[in-house]
Amino acid sequence: MEIVTILVILGIFLIIVIFGIAIYNKLIRLGNTVKSSWSDIDVQLKKRYDLVPNLVETVRGYASHERNLLENVTKARSTAMHAATPADKAKAENMLTDTLKSLFALAEAYPDLKANANFMQLQSQIKELEDNIEYARRYYNAVVRDFNIIIESFPSNIVAGTFGFKQEEFFELEAPEVERKPVKVSF
Repeated sequence: MEIVTILVILGIFLIIVIFGIAIYNKLIRLGNTVKSSWSDIDVQLKKRYDLVPNLVETVRGYASHERNLLENVTKARSTAMHAATPADKAKAENMLTDTLKSLFALAEAYPDLKANANFMQLQSQIKELEDNIEYARRYYNAVVRDFNIIIESFPSNIVAGTFGFKQEEFFELEAPEVERKPVKVSF
């Protein structure tokens, strides 16, 4: 009878250990996926950062008196490049997106600029990158959601707490009600 009790206790302990290892490995896998998806966002943003100076220079030739807007685009790009956390990066990226929208709206007032092949190509590349960034943000947020659910759910929260896993930040709009409004440009 004692041997059976010991075997049952060992069996239960073994099941708990195996279950704990499986949860730990899932947390590691999801944590690495979060890091990888954040890296994907950074790659897309780097491409956009590289295109912005070319876009500004093209516009500068046609609308040199719009200096304030061009400086705002350059400043927003610099701020976005130096943001570290997802929350800071989201705030800076939203500011850069707004200034780019204003820059593209400016092109409407300059038919020669609007017809410039280089400007049109840069505008097309920025639009494509914006779509890729949006896709990367959605994927990142989905992975963060899954990771955070595992961290908060029982019994995986016990393993997560034991090994120091922390929730990740979402890449969110700074102020959704403001972000959804159209950009106003006045000349």
